[in-house]
Amino acid sequence: MPRPARTDGGGRPTARPAEPRGGVRRLPEPRLTGLGGGLFCGALMLALGWLDRLLLGSSQTVYGVLFLPVCLLTALWVRRAELLSAPVVVPVAFAVGILPLAQDGDGFGARLMALVTALATQAGWLYGGTLVAVLTVLVRGVRRAVARRRRERRHQQTPQAHQQEGRARSSGGRGPQQVQGPRSR
Repeated sequence: MPRPARTDGGGRPTARPAEPRGGVRRLPEPRLTGLGGGLFCGALMLALGWLDRLLLGSSQTVYGVLFLPVCLLTALWVRRAELLSAPVVVPVAFAVGILPLAQDGDGFGARLMALVTALATQAGWLYGGTLVAVLTVLVRGVRRAVARRRRERRHQQTPQAHQQEGRARSSGGRGPQQVQGPRSR
């Protein structure tokens, strides 16, 4: 069944967005600034920490496993210009999110010791998530550099192709001719 035409509120039809090729819609690709990536990662890890505490009784292993996809998403969604911020913000977000999981204490010192102990015992997950972010950023950076080089090569080859085509026309179709210059001794 065809969809009704869109209107702008005044009864005038508006342009419908182009349908994607193959009829498959792509997922959105959010682009976060470095600060936005840090806030996204930190807020999500804090929420996961509280959910873990409430639903699973502070399972630090589950928290560590959930940290890995958050690191991947943060590294994928940060803007190209700020790629290096992703491996920096994910360990900070891990520390922020593990606060609810640290055992309750009777004071600031006890709470701080519980946090340090939780970070020490979960260092494997912390390093693993940071490694995921670093590798993702490296792959994105290499792909970006390769694409830039391809563009530069295409841009450089285009004028050369035009020059060769112009030489072929001026020489009557005989191809490029070699011109000998003065010999140096």
